[in-house]
Amino acid sequence: MTQSAAGNTGPAAMPPLWRQIRWRILLLLLAVTIVNFVDRQSLSIVAPILREKLALSNTDYGIIVSSFMFGMMLGEFPMGWLMDRRGVRFGLPFAVAWWSLANGLHAFGQSMLHFSLLRFWLGTGECGNYSGGVKTVAQWFPVRERAFAVGVFNAGSMIGSVIAPPLIVWITLKFGWHAAFLIPSSLGFLWVGFWLKWFHAPAQHPRLSEAERRCILEGSEQDSAPPSNAQLLRVRQSWAVMLCRAFVGPVVQFYWFWMPEYFYRVRGFSLKLIGMFTWVPYLFGDFGSLGGGLAAGYLLHKGMSVNSTRRATMFVGAALCLSSLAVALAPGAGGAIALISTVMFGHTFLSANMFAVISDFFPKNAVGRVTALSGIAGGTSGMLFPLLSGYLVDRVSYLPVFAIAAFMPLAGVLVLYALGGKVRQVDL
Repeated sequence: MTQSAAGNTGPAAMPPLWRQIRWRILLLLLAVTIVNFVDRQSLSIVAPILREKLALSNTDYGIIVSSFMFGMMLGEFPMGWLMDRRGVRFGLPFAVAWWSLANGLHAFGQSMLHFSLLRFWLGTGECGNYSGGVKTVAQWFPVRERAFAVGVFNAGSMIGSVIAPPLIVWITLKFGWHAAFLIPSSLGFLWVGFWLKWFHAPAQHPRLSEAERRCILEGSEQDSAPPSNAQLLRVRQSWAVMLCRAFVGPVVQFYWFWMPEYFYRVRGFSLKLIGMFTWVPYLFGDFGSLGGGLAAGYLLHKGMSVNSTRRATMFVGAALCLSSLAVALAPGAGGAIALISTVMFGHTFLSANMFAVISDFFPKNAVGRVTALSGIAGGTSGMLFPLLSGYLVDRVSYLPVFAIAAFMPLAGVLVLYALGGKVRQVDL
C-alpha cells in the first residue's frame, strides 16, 4: 500500500497525442488561417470578371490591392496591442468577426472606391490573425515546438489559397460573384463560436493535464512585467524582424493577388482554368510551411543551436525564392506554375522560422506587439509593392516584377542577421 501510494505521487504521464490540448488549439489556429486566406483570395479570383465589369486598369487594381495592405499596416499595432492586453481569447475572435463582416460586404461593391474602402476594412482585421496566432503559439508551445506550430498554422495560408481557386470559381459560376464573398464570410462567424467555446489560457484551461502543462513551460521565460512600447522600439532586434518582414512579406502577397491576373491575361487561362490549376503553387507552399517547421525541429533535436537552426532554414528558403527570376521567361504555363511552386515552397519554409524568431527574441507578453510591429513594416512595403507592380505591368511587363520578387526574401534574411545578431532572448 505504501509503495502504491508513493507511486501515485510521481510525475503523471503525458496523455496521448489526440488528448493533448495544445494540438487542438493549433487546429483552431490552422482553421482560422484557412478561412482568412479564402477570404483574402476571393477578390483576386473574381478580379478578371470585376475588372471587365468596372473597366479597371492594372493600376486601378493595384490601388485596390494597396488599400488592403494599407489597412493591414494601420490595423497591425491596434490588433497586436489588443492581443497582448486583452488576450487572444477575446482579441482573435474580435478580429475574425471584424474581417468577416468586411469581406461579406464586398458583395455590394460597385466601384473602385467601394472595393478600395472594403479592402482597407478587411486588412484592418485580417492582420490580427498573425499577431494572435504567434502569441497563442508562444503561450501554448515549448520553444522546441514553436517553429513547427507556427509552420502548421501558417500552412493554413497555403491551404486556404489551395482551396480558394476551385471553391471561389465554382461558387462564382454556380451562384454569381456576389456569393463568392458572402459564403466564405459565414465561415469566419462559425469559427468564432468554436473558439469561444474551446479556448482558454493554459493557466485556466479545465482539461489541461499537469504533464502537458510542464511540457508547455519547458524552456519558457519566467513571467515578468510587460515591456513598454518604447522599450521594444529601442532594441535593434525589433527593427531587425520588422525590416525582414518588410522584404519577405510582399513577395507572397504579389503571387496571391496577381497570379490569377497573370495567367488570365498573359498565359491565356480562362476563369475555369484558373480554378483548375492556380491552386498547385499553394499546395507546395503548404509543404514548405510544414517542412520549415519540421526541419527546424529536427535540427534542434540533433543539438543545433536555435540561432544556427533559424539561420540555416531561412537562407535555404530565400535561395529557393530566386526561382521567381525565371517565371516570366518560362516557355509554357506548366513551367511557370512549377517555378512559382518552388517560390511558394521556399517562401513558406522561410516564413515558418521568421515568425518563430519573434518568440525566440522576445518574451510572451511582447510577442503580439512585436508581431504587429513587423506587420506594420510588412504592410508598408506590401502597400507600395502593388502600386509598383501595377505601374510596371502597365508600362513594361511582368518580368521586372518577378525579378524584384526573387531577391526580396534574401535581402530580408540578410538584414535580419546583420541587424538582429544572434537569435536569443533580448534583455529588455
